[in-house]
Amino acid sequence: MRVMKWSMIALAVSAGTTQFAMASSQDDSKGFIEDSTLTSKTRMLYMNRDFKNGAGNIAKPGGGFKSGYSEDWGLSELLNYSSGFTQGTIGVGVDAFAMGTLRLDGGAGRQGNGLFASKSDGSPEDTQSKAGGAIKFRLSDTVLKYGNQFVASPVFSTDDSRLLPEVATGTLITSHEIKGLELSAGRFTAISSQTGMYHDSLHLPAANIAGATYQFTDNFVGGLAASDVDDYFKKQYINLNYTFPIDDSQVLNFDFNGYRTSSQGKELARNVDNKIWSLAAAYSIGAHKFTLAHQRSTGDSYYYYGVDGDGTIFLANSVQYSDFNGKDERSWQARYDLNMATYGVPGLSFMARYITGDNISTDTGEGKEHEFNFESKYVMQEGPAKDLSFRLRSAVYRNNGNYNVASDNTDNNDVRIIVEYPLNIL
Repeated sequence: MRVMKWSMIALAVSAGTTQFAMASSQDDSKGFIEDSTLTSKTRMLYMNRDFKNGAGNIAKPGGGFKSGYSEDWGLSELLNYSSGFTQGTIGVGVDAFAMGTLRLDGGAGRQGNGLFASKSDGSPEDTQSKAGGAIKFRLSDTVLKYGNQFVASPVFSTDDSRLLPEVATGTLITSHEIKGLELSAGRFTAISSQTGMYHDSLHLPAANIAGATYQFTDNFVGGLAASDVDDYFKKQYINLNYTFPIDDSQVLNFDFNGYRTSSQGKELARNVDNKIWSLAAAYSIGAHKFTLAHQRSTGDSYYYYGVDGDGTIFLANSVQYSDFNGKDERSWQARYDLNMATYGVPGLSFMARYITGDNISTDTGEGKEHEFNFESKYVMQEGPAKDLSFRLRSAVYRNNGNYNVASDNTDNNDVRIIVEYPLNIL
């Protein structure tokens, strides 16, 4: 991995030094202040999980759980500042963020949805806050960033599924020197969870990552990525995405994603040996989109992620509650999307999907699981509240007893209400 990492950096730098005569992002720089942006994102999230069969999230000292459901309600604010780059051959800039949460409801007997950290007495924190930043350098169309940052690599991705996003600490270089080609490489030494306000709450030893994405044609994109997480595992990823326009109102899309993961060093994730892939085919016609997807896992273990970010699972059947990534699991998905703009209500959309998985290898026999999701979302289209969104997400998840024993998944009904307001301040 180290050889690949530095080879990609060398390629990016080499490409940058041979194209100074051509127009680049750095040539177009207006300055540190002139190109600055400041954005805010306010999010309110209500989340309820109604666990079945006597399950729950908060264990009692004598055994069992305090309640059969968990319920949290909170508010978060995320401020993001991104400076421009100073003018010259090498531009210098900074990125900074400040974020915090406020608990609106949810006590010690009901928490457990990952919205708030716990105090020493087991009750959820009333407020939490965190701030950080990074310094960045730009040469031509290549950017080197060091510090606290949000990452969206398929082999190292910071999750943003609750009130606040995870934050990684490290170095990332991203190059767009060649038209249609993005190269990236980096090393990260810490990552904080969505409720962990300190530096490295996920206990990441170190992760080296590299990736490349190339736009072969207007309709075909391919990507490769790899990571090396010290004493955990090595991971490789591939993506192929092809869009076939039939006519002005009909489109076919095929999306393939695959991972290979193998443990190394101290094997802190135990013996990880897994290959997993998914293929999704989507047909869009007017306001309607129909999707079928198949996902398959093989090897001596399930697909492992988490220490490399809770968003590091770019697979079709990773949905609201389950990832359908069990050992030897095979799963199918059927999905329907409806965009109401065609019917005179722009900003309103609906989604429904059903996923079923079987053939999961456990010590007690074949595991099976299934999940139904429904989602409705409305985004304000104009006025002072433009881009304010309201979103309802619902999941009904069930599995057989064999898989319930072999995993942390328990039968439950998951309901989330999300109100979000993004605002461009500068």
